[in-house]
Amino acid sequence: MTAALAQARRRTARTLRDRLRRVRAGVGLAVQAGLAAGLSWWVADSLLHIAQPVFAPVSAVIALAASAGQRLRRTVELIVGVSVGVLIGDLLIFLLGAGAWQLGLVVVLAIVVSVLVGGSPAVVVQAAATAVLIGTLSSAVPNLEIPRFFAALVGGAVSLAVTAVLLPLNPLRVINRAAVPALDLLIAQLDATAEALIHRDAAAAQTALDRLRDNKSEMGAFTEAAQAAREASTLSPVRWESREGPVGRYAQAVEPIDRAMRNSGTLIRRTVTLIEDDEPVPDALPEAVSALAEAVRVLRREFTTADEPDEAREQMCRAVSAAGRAYRAGVGFSGSVLVAQVRTAASDLMVAAGLDQDAANRVVRHAFGPFQTG
Repeated sequence: MTAALAQARRRTARTLRDRLRRVRAGVGLAVQAGLAAGLSWWVADSLLHIAQPVFAPVSAVIALAASAGQRLRRTVELIVGVSVGVLIGDLLIFLLGAGAWQLGLVVVLAIVVSVLVGGSPAVVVQAAATAVLIGTLSSAVPNLEIPRFFAALVGGAVSLAVTAVLLPLNPLRVINRAAVPALDLLIAQLDATAEALIHRDAAAAQTALDRLRDNKSEMGAFTEAAQAAREASTLSPVRWESREGPVGRYAQAVEPIDRAMRNSGTLIRRTVTLIEDDEPVPDALPEAVSALAEAVRVLRREFTTADEPDEAREQMCRAVSAAGRAYRAGVGFSGSVLVAQVRTAASDLMVAAGLDQDAANRVVRHAFGPFQTG
C-alpha cells in the first residue's frame, strides 16, 4: 500500500512537472495571441472603422494558432479561404435568398470550389466557415462581405506584425527546446546499445531499438521548430543576423540528424543479431558506439551554446577510428554491418555539424584507417 502511494505521488509529480513545462513553453504563444487579438480589434474598430470587425481578432488568433513556422502560409490561406467563402456565400444568397437549404448549398459549393482551385485543408475549412457566417449573418447585418474580408486581412497582418516585430520568438531558443529531446533520445539508445554489446544483452539492445524507432514525436517537434526558427529569423528584423549563423546551421541539421536516427536504428538492429548469433565483439566495437553517443552529446551542447561544433566533429572521428580498429580486430557479418553503420551515422552527424557530404565522407574515410588487418 505504501509503495503504491509512493508510486502514485511520483507519477503525480511527474505529470505536474510535464504540465508546467508545457505551460512555460506555451506562455509566449498565449501572450502573442492575446496581444494580436486585442490589437487587431483596435485597428479594425478604432482606426479603420470596419463594421462588425469580429473576424479581425478571430483571424489573428487562427493565424497564430497555426503550427509555428507556418504562420505566413496560414495567413495567406486564411485570406484565400475568406475570399472564396465571401464570393460563394454572397453570390448564392443574392440569387437564392437565405435559409437552411441555401446555407447547406453554400457550404457544399464553397468546399467544392476550394478543392477545385487546389486549396489546402486550411483553405477549405476557412472557406466553409466563412460561407456559414455569410449565410447566417447576411440577413441580420447588411453589407457584411467587404468588411469581413478587410477584417480578415487586418487580423492576418496584425498577427504577422506581432510575431515579427512586437513579440518575436527567439529562434535559437525555439529550436533548442525541440532539438534536445530528439538528440537525447539518440544519445540514450546508443549508450544502451554500447552497454548491450559489452554484456551481450540482446534484450537490452532490442529495447533500445524499439525506443529509437518510436521517434516520430521528437523528430516531428524538431522539424516543426526548425521551420519556426527559419520563419522567425526571416520575418523579424531583429533576428535577421541569426539566419546565416547558429539558427541557420541548426535548421539545416534536421535532415542529417533524421538520417543519423535511421542509420543508428540499423546499427542497433544488427547489434541484436550480432549478439544472438554469438559473433565476436572486439573491445573497440562498443567503444565506437559509445563514442558515437558522446559525439551526439557534444553536438547537442555546442548547438545549445551556439558554438562552432568543432569538438563534436573530433568526437565523431574518434567513433569512426574505434570502428576501424574493431573491423581490423576481426568481426563477423553483422559486426561488419554495425561498423559500416557507425561510419554512415558519423557521416550524417558531420553533415549536421556543418560539413558538406563529400567533405564528411573524406573525413570518415581518413579517420577509419586501412581496411587490411595487420
